[in-house]
Amino acid sequence: MALLELIDVSVHYGSIRAVHGISITVEEAEIVTLIGANGAGKSTTMRAVSGIRPLSSGKILFDGQDITKLRADLRVVRGISQAPEGRGVFPGMTVMENLDMGAFTRKDKKGIAADRDRVFDLFPRLAERRTQVGGTMSGGEQQMLAIGRALMANPRVLLLDEPSMGLAPQFIQQIFKIITEINKQGTTVLLVEQNAQQALSRAHRAYVLETGTITREGTGKELLSDESVKAAYLGVT
Repeated sequence: MALLELIDVSVHYGSIRAVHGISITVEEAEIVTLIGANGAGKSTTMRAVSGIRPLSSGKILFDGQDITKLRADLRVVRGISQAPEGRGVFPGMTVMENLDMGAFTRKDKKGIAADRDRVFDLFPRLAERRTQVGGTMSGGEQQMLAIGRALMANPRVLLLDEPSMGLAPQFIQQIFKIITEINKQGTTVLLVEQNAQQALSRAHRAYVLETGTITREGTGKELLSDESVKAAYLGVT
């Protein structure tokens, strides 16, 4: 049984259908990535999984349970946490306060403290800047904070929406290494990413989304060597 399953999911914005009957499975302990151009429906898919965007049709199962109509905050309690596109850190709050917001659904103080230590191990820069306010940090540091905040919910599935967007190359490499490490520690990852080379090289499986429809799927390695994927997303002709 898949940990997360989207079955024939469609999503509309008014009369515009952004996602057209897609089906995706994410197994426990996998990194699964969605790649595609701007406007392909990747972020809409993530919002549907996190509960921010309602489905027009289809359903979403998490750990075998139908969560299609479950509120977004209750999905966090169940074990789905998202670092959104654009990072979305609380700019007037410190690093520590941002991380505490990520744990707002939890009451287990020892577990929260352990996860805070885990975040600081993954992101030593955040440990150094724990009293700095989020709005004064660089883009790369804010991305680290957004991922750290999502991890504070102790998720079973971590949703990452364009984590490398707008980052300098050295930060991109670092962020992807950390995503791999998070997965090795046991967290399942669903990743939306325009940097197809990095995403496919680290993903167990991947889907190509084009204008709201899945056009290809396979292992990360298979799609890296697919001629049409190379031409469209990897700059190889």
